[in-house]
Amino acid sequence: MTDLTVDLGNALAAEARPGVSEGALDRLDDRVARAHETITAGMAADGFGYASLGLPERTDPGAIEAAVADLDADHVLTVGIGGSALGAATVSAALGLADRHHTLDNVDPVETRRLLDALPLDRTTVNVVSRSGTTAETLANFLVVREAMDEAGVDWTERTVVTTGAEGPLRTAATEQGLPALSVPEGVPGRFSALSAVGLVPAAVLGGDIEGVVRGGAAGREALLAGGSLFDYPGYAYGAVAYALEQRGATVTAMLPYAESLEPFAEWFAQLWAESLGKDGLGQTPARALGATDQHSQLQLYRGGRHDKLVTLVRPRERADMAVPATDVEGMSYLGDATLGELLDAEFEATEASLAAADQPNIRVELPRVDGPGIGRLLYEMEAACVLAGELLGVETFAQPAVEWGKRAARGLLGGGEFPEAEAVAEKTTRVVGGE
Repeated sequence: MTDLTVDLGNALAAEARPGVSEGALDRLDDRVARAHETITAGMAADGFGYASLGLPERTDPGAIEAAVADLDADHVLTVGIGGSALGAATVSAALGLADRHHTLDNVDPVETRRLLDALPLDRTTVNVVSRSGTTAETLANFLVVREAMDEAGVDWTERTVVTTGAEGPLRTAATEQGLPALSVPEGVPGRFSALSAVGLVPAAVLGGDIEGVVRGGAAGREALLAGGSLFDYPGYAYGAVAYALEQRGATVTAMLPYAESLEPFAEWFAQLWAESLGKDGLGQTPARALGATDQHSQLQLYRGGRHDKLVTLVRPRERADMAVPATDVEGMSYLGDATLGELLDAEFEATEASLAAADQPNIRVELPRVDGPGIGRLLYEMEAACVLAGELLGVETFAQPAVEWGKRAARGLLGGGEFPEAEAVAEKTTRVVGGE
């Protein structure tokens, strides 16, 4: 089996509570077909948001590689936040580049100083990403990085690439300083932009297989256009069942990959699902976990807690492996006939069975391997799942009004303009316990 697959068996009503009956799936598929018509029409018209699902056809890996060809580097430091950073981290990790790709996606001064002190700045490319070019956290970190490079005697203009919109401070800086600059795709919210320059520049600088990533996304797009049913297309199967389970009380969705190189994917998924679907009192709350590590922490809740969760277990079918050395020590000798990969697979299947035995709904997602095509396909299908879930919920999938409210409030507090949202900070109700 070479394609991505979604196994819904443990989310059926016969196995889980809440669960979805086969009859309900049949009825839901009629709605999926109508949503598919809306989605494909939006794709054809390059409509806002729907254009995201056309990125594999619009993204030119060769052009990205050419733009960064002169940025010889051992490390990449991405300065961005949210969708301007999580997709790139996911791609880099899947391509085995996590130890060379670093991210400043917060404004914690302690962590910023630690990272800048640890990096060889003369061998680091700075990758600055912001659609608007006005994101306060990104601009502040960029100014801090520039100063650190100046103090280290490094010409930051020779080591910086910018990905931004057609206008704004970052576009102006790139033009004035002659920096290599790429464009964020039009009509694509940041959290849906991983299969564009937004997500691919760091891997391109470090020599990763970005062509394979785009090819994997293209395979997902072809499957979507050839499908139209939750019984044909894995992305729709996932999105439809996640929607159906939410309607039945599963208001938490836990993403549990069984590969360390997919841990950033769980973070990317959390933003995608939360920011896209959390509107009008709807949307599942995402949780992030890592197999097998979090079997020793979060699994107790997922198995023994409320029946308000959908757990998604993700694994590659193929991976590099390592043998466990033989030993005669009692209680350990049985491990000597196994490999670490076999142990991880056993942990995966045991967790899946444990959840099913407790009637907790779970879905299995498998990809061929964690590589360029594999991560490209996984990202695309989860984006399609999210878009479908948004259509079924009837929410504005591609908007993020709560995020914009917070941005305006913060900017007003910092003196970046007059924003009424900033006044809400002074109106906070306090009832302090402790202190002097």
